[in-house]
Amino acid sequence: MSVLAAFVAAMLAGCGTWLLLQRRLSRIIIGVGLLGHSANLLLLVSGGRRGGEPLIGLGDEADFADPLPQALALTAIVITFGITTFLLAVGFRAWQVSRDDEVEDAVEDRYLARLDRDVADEMVAERAQAAQEGRVWNASGEPGGGQIGRPPATDDPRFPQHDDADDDQPPRDPPSGEQRGDRP
Repeated sequence: MSVLAAFVAAMLAGCGTWLLLQRRLSRIIIGVGLLGHSANLLLLVSGGRRGGEPLIGLGDEADFADPLPQALALTAIVITFGITTFLLAVGFRAWQVSRDDEVEDAVEDRYLARLDRDVADEMVAERAQAAQEGRVWNASGEPGGGQIGRPPATDDPRFPQHDDADDDQPPRDPPSGEQRGDRP
C-alpha cells in the first residue's frame, strides 16, 4: 500500500510541477494545489502504521502514533491554503484588469536580459582585442596578468597607476566642498 501511495504522490508532484511551469495563472493555482496534496500524501505515508493517541498514561508507548507527520501535514495544509488564497486573489485581480490570466514577461526582465547579453558581447570583444594585443586577463575577468586586484602597468587611462609609497600615508581630507556624511 505504501508503494502505491508513494507512486501516487510522485505523480501528483510531477503533474503539479508541470502545471507550475505553465503561463496561465489558473494552471499555476491548480499546480500548487496538486503539490500540496502530494506533500500531504507523502507525510501520511511517512507516518507509518496507524497507532493510538500519543497520550502518556493511556496505553503502551510502543503503540503510540508518531505525532510529527501529523503536525507537518497540518503545517503543509495551512501553507498550501495561504499560497492558494494569495494566488486566487492575484488571479482575480489580473482577470479584472486584463480579462486574461496569462502571466507575461515583465518589460524590465526583457531589458535586463538584453543588457546582460550586450555586456557579455562587449566583454568577449574586449578579450579578443586584448588577445590580439598580447594583454593577459586574470581569473576575475579583468586585465591584470595574474595579479588579482592590481591593474597592469599600461598607459590605459582606465587603469591609473598606483604608487606603493602611498600605502603608508594616512588618508587625505576630502576636498573642501565635500565632507564625509554630506553626500546625498
